[in-house]
Amino acid sequence: MHNEQPRSEPVLPGARNHEHLRNFPPVSAWDDHVEFDAKAHPRKVPRSYALVPTTCFNCESACGLLAYVDKDDLSIKKLEGNPAHPGSRGRNCAKGPATINQLNDPERILHPLKRTGDRGAGQWRRVSWDEALDDIAARIRQAIVENRHEEVMYHVGRPGEDGFAERFLNAWGVDGHNSHTNICSSGARFGMTLWAGYDRPSPDYANANVILLLSSHLETGHYFNPHAQRIMEGKQGGAKLIVLDPRMSNTASHADTWLAPWPGSEAAILLAIASHLLRTRQIDEAFLRRWFNWQTYLRELHPDAPSDFGTFLDRLESDYAAYTFEFAAQEARIPAAKIAEVAETVAACGGRLASHVWRSACAGNLGGWQVARALWFVLALTGSIGAKGGTSPNGWNKLIPHGPAMPAPHDHWNELTWPREYPLSTNEMSILLPHFLAERRGRLEVYFSRVYNPIWTNPDGFTWMQQLTDPAKVGLHVALTPTWSETAEFADYVLPMGHGPERHDTHSYETHAGRWLGFRQPVRRVAMDRLGRDYTDTRDTNPGEVWEENEFWFELSWRIDPDNALGIRKHFESPYRPGEKITVDEYYRWMFENQVPGLPEKAAEQGMTPLEYMRRYGVVEIDDNVYRQDERELTNVELEGAEADADGVFRRPVTLDSAPPVVGEAGSVGVRHDDGSVTAGWLTPSRKLEVYSTTMRDWGWPEHATPGYIRSHVAHSEIDIAAGELVLVPTFRLPTLIHTRSGNAKYLNEISNTHPLWLNSADARRHGVDTGGLVRISTEIGYFVCRVWVTEGIRPGVCALSHHMGRWRLHPGEGSRWVAGMVELSHPDGEHTFMLRHKTGIAPFDSDDPDSARIDWQDPGVHQNLAFAVHPDPWSGMHCWLQKIRLAPAHAEDRYGDVYVDTRRSRAVYREWLAKTRAPLGPDGQRRPEFLMRPVPPVRRAFRV
Repeated sequence: MHNEQPRSEPVLPGARNHEHLRNFPPVSAWDDHVEFDAKAHPRKVPRSYALVPTTCFNCESACGLLAYVDKDDLSIKKLEGNPAHPGSRGRNCAKGPATINQLNDPERILHPLKRTGDRGAGQWRRVSWDEALDDIAARIRQAIVENRHEEVMYHVGRPGEDGFAERFLNAWGVDGHNSHTNICSSGARFGMTLWAGYDRPSPDYANANVILLLSSHLETGHYFNPHAQRIMEGKQGGAKLIVLDPRMSNTASHADTWLAPWPGSEAAILLAIASHLLRTRQIDEAFLRRWFNWQTYLRELHPDAPSDFGTFLDRLESDYAAYTFEFAAQEARIPAAKIAEVAETVAACGGRLASHVWRSACAGNLGGWQVARALWFVLALTGSIGAKGGTSPNGWNKLIPHGPAMPAPHDHWNELTWPREYPLSTNEMSILLPHFLAERRGRLEVYFSRVYNPIWTNPDGFTWMQQLTDPAKVGLHVALTPTWSETAEFADYVLPMGHGPERHDTHSYETHAGRWLGFRQPVRRVAMDRLGRDYTDTRDTNPGEVWEENEFWFELSWRIDPDNALGIRKHFESPYRPGEKITVDEYYRWMFENQVPGLPEKAAEQGMTPLEYMRRYGVVEIDDNVYRQDERELTNVELEGAEADADGVFRRPVTLDSAPPVVGEAGSVGVRHDDGSVTAGWLTPSRKLEVYSTTMRDWGWPEHATPGYIRSHVAHSEIDIAAGELVLVPTFRLPTLIHTRSGNAKYLNEISNTHPLWLNSADARRHGVDTGGLVRISTEIGYFVCRVWVTEGIRPGVCALSHHMGRWRLHPGEGSRWVAGMVELSHPDGEHTFMLRHKTGIAPFDSDDPDSARIDWQDPGVHQNLAFAVHPDPWSGMHCWLQKIRLAPAHAEDRYGDVYVDTRRSRAVYREWLAKTRAPLGPDGQRRPEFLMRPVPPVRRAFRV
């Protein structure tokens, strides 16, 4: 019963040039939209809905959703795309509509729980929020009063909102932020940051002439929907799609050219392309002259050469002459002619080369960050950086607004997350936390895990288990989660937080060449507002006693400092009611009135307040067609108090007690060019694109100061194929599953519910195995047992197992039976050894959802990450996921899903990789370069020893 949108309707930002979005219910009907009840068919039973926008939380794309809230009972009937959203434009992948499964999951956690037995024993009692809050607050307060600030840690995987953790952590004065970055994207971030000071790419696929993708990220990762839309638009416009991936991913299946290189050789291929561009001079010389720090390159590497741009190009060409197509072919084990073909396609891009790299190549390999660095070298040579149809930094397409009374930066440095051995890490050294605890480098009094499941997600999960079960290492573990996980089973408190449509967040991501701010909101709460129904906080509008994170932090901070003696409470007071605790409405009201450019004016045009506008549309578009922000000329006001140094960089005086920028060097403003213009430039020390990195020189790695090739720990020369060795790729994703958070989404599990090891037919013949056969995969620290799928969709010498399945539970009632099998843990060869074995697979079960009795899949998958030791890249800190393994038919005693690990061996491998580091202090005794991104950065003084 959708009505045609009347002409008086406002133009939705997501609807620009997309007439099909008129098929959505018009905004004027969002308060009372009528549809026939599908379950009553063939009878026509009308139902009245309030349509409330929110945002998907099932990956980092933050696509818009529109919730259909039944006005009679406030139940949420379905979630579809939000046509107002300029990133997703009314479209969603399978993960968005499956949000309804998470909301209605019969096994979700609805009330606060406290452990009563040993950690991991499965014994819990229901407690009140007051009891939990008072206990946690008292422990945090005591740690602060006793100057044990670094014993409080907030470990978050998918935050959902930029900028909120800074508020409560800085207010508490703790350097307690930890993330999942070094199991996800540290390598890609570091490689790009050395070039530009920004850490993530923002490709303009829709306007590209050539699209170059490394790994399967786009189709099977975070940006599956907004980026995939625009990749297909680019192809429809004539763009050539090139994919480098050893596996035939969904993306590769759409490619004009698919290269399946040996893992880790991608930088060699890219540098061969760069060498070709330089040799043939198919480069944008004007761009390079203006934006490369080429004078530094010559001064550092060719001090006796004339300091002119022509000489620079000649020397640059000579320096990269060894990267021939033949060299790259030898490293990649693919034909040189195919690499040459790709190079010619790239050379003809006309400055419109759009590219993205995130996990596989950069995350898998020792030195993987050089893959990102080599990619940006190619982008720069073609003049595609920041251009229409090219690739920009994400910072141009993001907005991070803050609420009122933001606290000043703290003055602490936490060596548990920012250790001396990894001064260039991007970002926290999350994977090493249990090893640092085991070495007694520190302890944790209160440890929060939030949208994170390190026992399952991180490598070496049994070492995590050992430390999380030791009260001497972790005093109190608080799991903030709507669902059970392998890590929550070992917590002291399990506190139910809302799913995406049950919480407030703001977020902004690089989906295209524009800027937007999304507003995730609890949809039943908004519907109650529209219907005039009363509530106190979001707990009154969510199922059971499920809360939202922001209100939780408001309340917890208030209880840590009830009399403001610690100076904390003042940062959580209402800007409109002095001395009173802030409400979530007041928080976002202030933010939208003061922090979002253009929003007050857009709202006023429609007779709304900014908060009303965001509650109505769930998003605001801030800019469109955002390009070449490096060329933005600075005004006299922006340059006031700044002076240019010898290299033309304008800087303002700063003190060691000042706050460092989130990215960029403190006091750095812009750069003067040879033509006298002064522009914003980049966020590097030179404010230019750094083909030579003085940072790498100053921090003990001069041999890697320029883009280069580092042979991976799984390079072809490291693998003995004849002895049964292969490279295992454990990083790829299925586009229908969500790391650890799709276990309670029945629609998604019905689509994807098998977990085979991809194996090329040549390798299968050599090992004498076939599809469905059990094999034992031996790693450095143990082994696991899985089933084979023989396919030509992966290159010989490489096997792959997706990162999504292998979920398990120890006790009844502590996991999602849709996807997690029951297991038992034993110590077959002493306390340092672990064996995980499944007792049950997946089977139908009775619950409030009749579909649970209709389950027709059985495979729980294999928890492969348990058998991986930590491989911290000595530069970026990235865990190098790719594994050198030995494949053999399963032993007689093996059963599907078995995982065996010796944690003494995992400890030895940790030390082997730690020995690869150099740990110098930087200039002036710095712990870390200030221009590198650092979440919740302290004052500049804390950066120095």
